[in-house]
Amino acid sequence: MNVKALERRSGIAIWRQIADELRNEIATNLALKDSRLPSELTLAKRFDVNRHTVRAALNALAKEGIVESRQGQGTFVRRQKRISYPIGKRTRFSDGIGKQAQTTRGKLLNLSTEIATPEIASALQITAGSNVICLDALSEADGMPVSRSTSWFCAQRFPDIGAAYQTTGSITKALAHCGVDDYLRQSTEIEAHHATMKDTEYLQLSPGAIVLVTQAINSDTDGNPIQYSKTRFAADRVSLMIAND
Repeated sequence: MNVKALERRSGIAIWRQIADELRNEIATNLALKDSRLPSELTLAKRFDVNRHTVRAALNALAKEGIVESRQGQGTFVRRQKRISYPIGKRTRFSDGIGKQAQTTRGKLLNLSTEIATPEIASALQITAGSNVICLDALSEADGMPVSRSTSWFCAQRFPDIGAAYQTTGSITKALAHCGVDDYLRQSTEIEAHHATMKDTEYLQLSPGAIVLVTQAINSDTDGNPIQYSKTRFAADRVSLMIAND
């Protein structure tokens, strides 16, 4: 097995680099057979660190639900099936999860009126400086946090979008309440980043966990942009699938 050299002067904590390396190996099925990880001592020798540093990395992965420690047996990989979330012409959270979860729920985290930055104005095709509704929400599947999103809507067109979402827990239903019965995905960009402090809090992740970030624009059936959003998915729980519509 090739061992990635740790970057000791990169500013990134060594335990976090070790956790990232082990997380990547687990994600790509490089973990040892019977799903048991090497001992702390073995990992300490492999990465040339002390056992305390290895233990911090393993504790982080345990907090994310990726591994579990069994008394007297060692540390084992938790084989959790990821939710496959399709991104296509009509991207809807509940429909995308489908039968992969018994229940889905959207929870409003914060609602505010903001001034549109040039970035937001360009995405929504409105004048910079116009008022926009900013909606922060958490999406759950079977009670487990799956994604955290921030969405912006033109305040003039959708003054009641926040109240509608708070009542329905669904962007699709909230838009329907505001007169948009159907909408289409205009564009999606996907990147991977380390979790922020808010990600770790709301998505129940450990520092250093990986999140998949989508930046998307939805438009009505006439092609007018209605929603600009940035959504952060827990990478160990969700696989993003580009649907061929």
